[in-house]
Amino acid sequence: MSKKSSKKSIHLENELQDIKKKSSGFISEFKTFIARGNVMDLAVGVIIGGAFSNIVTSLTNNILMPIVGVVVGGFNFTDLVCRINVWGREVVLKYGEFIQNTVDFLLTALCIFIIIKFINRFFNKKKEEEEKPAEPVKSDEVVLLEEIRDLLKKQK
Repeated sequence: MSKKSSKKSIHLENELQDIKKKSSGFISEFKTFIARGNVMDLAVGVIIGGAFSNIVTSLTNNILMPIVGVVVGGFNFTDLVCRINVWGREVVLKYGEFIQNTVDFLLTALCIFIIIKFINRFFNKKKEEEEKPAEPVKSDEVVLLEEIRDLLKKQK
């Protein structure tokens, strides 16, 4: 092996070691990032949010919207369309779908707001019960002075 090729191989080995150090640092930093509580909490929140959205969608579509339909006299917003003739072609603007989706969004937001408000109230009550202030501890001097005071009252 010539001197040039041995220098190149040593140089390549050094570069490979540098790359290994950098990648292991990156991997360990990534592991630290993933292991943080915030990322795990976010992942759990996204999963639960996905499942929760099915519940809220069902509540909106199957319970609240029929009530809204009765209130507005069975009127269905999705039937509202506007037909426009543009350059010989008919364009259908489904603004009723937009209104329906907006109402769905507002009802969904209202449901989530009420549920979160209920959960917060429940946890705040629980927290208040846990955080009731303990009675202050009296020092020995205060206890002794109170005993002296009580004895003086008895003597009078």
